[in-house]
Amino acid sequence: MIVVAGEALIDLVPQGTGALAALRPALGGGPYNTAVALGRLGSPTAFCSRVSYDAFGEALLDRLRETGVDLAPVQRGSEPTTLAVASVDAEGSAAYSFYVEGTADRLFSVPASLPSGTRAVSFGTCSLVLEPGASAYEELLRRTAARGVFTALDPNVRAGLIADPDAYRARFESWLPSVTLLKLSAEDAEWLGGTPRQWLAAGPAAVVVTRGGAGLTAYTRDGGEYTVPGERVDVVDTIGAGDTVNAALLHGLAQRDALSASAVAALGAEGWRGLLGFAARAAAVTCSRAGAEPPYAHEVAP
Repeated sequence: MIVVAGEALIDLVPQGTGALAALRPALGGGPYNTAVALGRLGSPTAFCSRVSYDAFGEALLDRLRETGVDLAPVQRGSEPTTLAVASVDAEGSAAYSFYVEGTADRLFSVPASLPSGTRAVSFGTCSLVLEPGASAYEELLRRTAARGVFTALDPNVRAGLIADPDAYRARFESWLPSVTLLKLSAEDAEWLGGTPRQWLAAGPAAVVVTRGGAGLTAYTRDGGEYTVPGERVDVVDTIGAGDTVNAALLHGLAQRDALSASAVAALGAEGWRGLLGFAARAAAVTCSRAGAEPPYAHEVAP
C-alpha cells in the first residue's frame, strides 16, 4: 500500500482568454492527483486527507473510489472545499490563485494509524503550507520516517500561499532528514535556493528534478547523476504532470521492490534510466490532454 497524504481541491480552469473567461471545475490538488495516478497505474493506494461534505468533496471522493483508492484514512468536515483558479499560458503551463480560508483540508489532524501494509507515504504541495493542517502533516511525515517507512516529498511550491519565504525554506530543510525521495521541479529548486547535492547531504536517498520537456534528472548520494529526455508530445496543458511523475516514480519503485533507502541506492544507472523513462512517458500522456488526467497502466507500457 502506498499512502498519499495531502489536499484535495477543485481547480477552476479557464475555457477561453481574458479575465472573465468561463471557468470549468476540475478535480485536483497535487496529492489528490498523485493518488489518482497511482490507482490508474495499478498500485494499491490509500488517500489520507480531510475532505468536505459539500458537492465538490463528494465528487473528489467519487473519482478516488472509481480508481480503486482506499478512502479509510480520509477525514470529513462541513467546511467548504478549497478552490484553485488556474491560468494557462501559451505554452500550456499553469499558474494558480487559491481560495483557502476556512476550508476543510486545512483542519486535517494526525491519524492514529495508517493502513496496514503501508510501504510508502507521499507528502507535498499546499498541505505543508496552510496551518493548522501543515503542522499535522509535518508530524505525520516525521512519525512515518521514524518508523522506517519510505517517504516521498514534492514541495510543489505555490509562492502565493507562502507568507514568509525564508521561514518556509528553513522548514523545508528541516523535513529533509525525514525524506527518502525528494522530487521537485527546476522552478521549485530555483525558488528554494539549494542544490540537489546539498539536499542529499541532509537526508534523502535520491533527488529527482523535473525540467518539463527537457526531461528528468536523478541525483543519488553516491554521486550518481542520471538523465532522460522528455517525451515529445503536443502539449494541451501541464496540469497534473508533476503529480503524475510522483506517482510513476513511486509505482516504478514498488514494482522493483525498491521502496527503501538501501534499495534506492542500489538501483544503478540502468534502473534509474528505466524508472525516469517510465515517469517521462506517464507525464507526457497527462500533458497531451486537458486537466489532470493521468494515464492508465496500458497507456505507458513499454
